[in-house]
Amino acid sequence: MNNTLKIKALKYPDIPHYEWEGTILESTPDYIIVHCKYGRQLVHHTKNKVFTITNTSIEYFSLKEWFTAALEVEDGAVVSGYCNVAMPSVLKNNEVSFVDLDLDYIQKKNQKWEVVDEDEFESNSVKYQYPPELKQEALLALDRLQHFVKSGRFPFNQEIVSLLNGV
Repeated sequence: MNNTLKIKALKYPDIPHYEWEGTILESTPDYIIVHCKYGRQLVHHTKNKVFTITNTSIEYFSLKEWFTAALEVEDGAVVSGYCNVAMPSVLKNNEVSFVDLDLDYIQKKNQKWEVVDEDEFESNSVKYQYPPELKQEALLALDRLQHFVKSGRFPFNQEIVSLLNGV
């Protein structure tokens, strides 16, 4: 079985935004956990650039919840997090994609979690013509995501790091 996974972020409704690859650590009917190695290439279609990512992360793609999570790992611990409010991820063959809805919930190293890109959410909701129901669902998803983080619910706990054992 090929456990390399292509990851594609889209802008609403299905415009290529950026993509990269990782290795599947765990796949369930509810989510996919991916190990993304130091030095991976991120192709950013919107900016027409390729970036080299200089961290190791464990990335969570929910097939049910309206968010993704990229958790930077150093010495066996999560040191920062970057979550996209997004439509539930879709898995097809060796590719997972999600529609990024602009709102982000991030934690930089040694800092508190914060909501960012609210202005981008508002401007893109006009630019990409988000239906009112989609905007509402994105805001509800942000609240739910914040609750997941605050309560230490998976994937926002040490349980996810244990998946790196043996990698």
